[in-house]
Amino acid sequence: MSTGLLIAIIAVAAIVLLGVGLWQWTRQRANERRRERERLRSEAAAHRQEADTHAVKAQELSREASARRESAAAHTSAAKEHVEAAESEEQRAADVEERLKREGQAAARHDDQAAQRERKLD
Repeated sequence: MSTGLLIAIIAVAAIVLLGVGLWQWTRQRANERRRERERLRSEAAAHRQEADTHAVKAQELSREASARRESAAAHTSAAKEHVEAAESEEQRAADVEERLKREGQAAARHDDQAAQRERKLD
């Protein structure tokens, strides 16, 4: 065999080996990219599911917060009404106590007058 032919065969064999190696490497890289895309797709789906779950919870909490604010407003209104009613009752109690004082004074005055009249009878 001639040296030129041997070099050509070795060169062709080297090129074939390089081609096979390159083909396997590109196939391996394509598989790695495919697996990476699948992993990312799976992670994205999991995050979407979590996002949906949290969005539903956020809506529930929004409704609850709104209901609690309405309840708080109702309690505040009722508390104001109770304060007004308490102040009114306090004023009425003070008025009744003033009448009580006057009635007590009138009773004492009439009792003195009755005693004076009874002494005149004797």
